[in-house]
Amino acid sequence: MRLVVQRVQNAKVDVDSKTVGKIDKGFMVLCGITHDDTKENCDFLAKKLCNLRVFEDENEKMNLALKDVGGKLLIISQFTLYADCSGGNRPSFVNAAKPEMANELYEYFCDKCQNEYGIEVQKGIFGAHMEVSLLNDGPVTIILEK
Repeated sequence: MRLVVQRVQNAKVDVDSKTVGKIDKGFMVLCGITHDDTKENCDFLAKKLCNLRVFEDENEKMNLALKDVGGKLLIISQFTLYADCSGGNRPSFVNAAKPEMANELYEYFCDKCQNEYGIEVQKGIFGAHMEVSLLNDGPVTIILEK
């Protein structure tokens, strides 16, 4: 499982010109799932993500987590995070999980972040063509993997 986490001032995702997910301060997360991922991977990364301390405290040190700043999550399923470009210029996506499995783990991961860690989660629409816009704060971009 691979996450690309961007600290944002705001972010939104549109499908067919309609906003389906929107947050102010928090993380916009691209979430990629591969064949051997499990709920245990989701559990580990949900804990890591929700407790990631990259918001500035009163001393301008990255020391605060989402809950500390009232932050939210916008989590977007992103199979292209498992693109393999080693064989040429056209990416292969054989390392990405099949849609049924990926969607099940994506939903589990989103539910875990919201229900166990109390962070509001907004989502895109799995498998849809999405337009994501964000204002990266910092910029801060971190990759988490399990």
